[in-house]
Amino acid sequence: MIAKLIWRNLWRNSRRTLITIASIAFAVLFAILMQSLQEGVFNNLIKNVVNYYTGYVQVHQKGYWDEQILENSFTEDAQLFTKLQKNKAVTEIVPRLETFVLASNKNITKGCVLIGTDTDKESRLTQLQNKIIKGTYFKNNDEAVMLSEGLAKRLQLKVNDTIVLYGQGYQEVMAAGKYHVKGILHLASPEMNDNFVYLPLKTCQYFLTAENRLTTLSLGIDNPKNAEKLTEELENSIGKEYEVMTWQELMPDVANHIKADGFSFYIFSGILYLIIGFGLFGTIMMMTVERTFEFGMLLAIGMKKSTLKIILWSETVLITLCGILLGMLLSFPVTAYLKKNPMQLTGDLAKSYEQFGFEAIFPTEVDVNIFINQSLIVMVMALLIGLYPLWFVNSLNPVKAMKK
Repeated sequence: MIAKLIWRNLWRNSRRTLITIASIAFAVLFAILMQSLQEGVFNNLIKNVVNYYTGYVQVHQKGYWDEQILENSFTEDAQLFTKLQKNKAVTEIVPRLETFVLASNKNITKGCVLIGTDTDKESRLTQLQNKIIKGTYFKNNDEAVMLSEGLAKRLQLKVNDTIVLYGQGYQEVMAAGKYHVKGILHLASPEMNDNFVYLPLKTCQYFLTAENRLTTLSLGIDNPKNAEKLTEELENSIGKEYEVMTWQELMPDVANHIKADGFSFYIFSGILYLIIGFGLFGTIMMMTVERTFEFGMLLAIGMKKSTLKIILWSETVLITLCGILLGMLLSFPVTAYLKKNPMQLTGDLAKSYEQFGFEAIFPTEVDVNIFINQSLIVMVMALLIGLYPLWFVNSLNPVKAMKK
């Protein structure tokens, strides 16, 4: 009987019910869209930054990160590679030998970062081949360098010129060599673009008298959100002689920047929830006051206040559920469309993003957890606001109510 009365009450004034459902649906839509956009922008930023160079996770000899010298390198170990490959979350392993050297052309000399790397794996992880602006990409058996654009300009070098590298090799052996420039790269980070020079791994190991030695294994992973969990698993599986670091530990400045932006997101979320809350409260209050005569009459003919409260609470729950379902149904195509066709920045703002290697886009993230979390928040708000009609009925005088 009560269920039938609740259902009839909902549709006795269908416009009132539909307005309330629409209010809750738009609240869910805006909340989901805001968090999807925030997650999408952050994930895209992380992907851009990590794909510069570091990868999501790196493996070093214990102590290398604190003192980055060749003496803290480690021997290429097939068993280590096997252990890493056994973890299904690892999608790519890029071996590198990195050090600091002097690069020279004629009477110009500049300090730079030398990276010996597997050319094919490097390109798969960091898309290095796509960053060529002049020349061609090097191969693993080449004795040639890829120069960053700023360094090439500083040394006045172009493709097919010869560069001289010299520095300190493994176990303090003097290292010196001449290599022709096979290609010039534009790297996103200005610091990298002014200082990086790449050699094929074997050529670099020979140059530094560090045969079969590596300083870094840079890992690509299947899901960036699992980087910390993967790090713990690898620390347990590969042994204590190695250190495993996430991109957050490798680039704390970027990680802190994202955390700071995340804090501002919570402020904006709070403002949005306030707007949503006041909007819902206004709608519920208007609907409640509008039914004052109805409530007074029901109480006058003998309905208990407790029964009327159950009816009103049930109406609120049903309307809230309908609004949330509608909001989720509206949100999915919108977020999916914006993920596939992200908002494009234009003008000077887009140029400044592209200058630092960031894609000038604002994509969304389609994640079921976002839909569930935001819907639950709006549901709790709606149910708390739904206490107002109960308070209203509790203090209602039937005689006075019917006179209004």
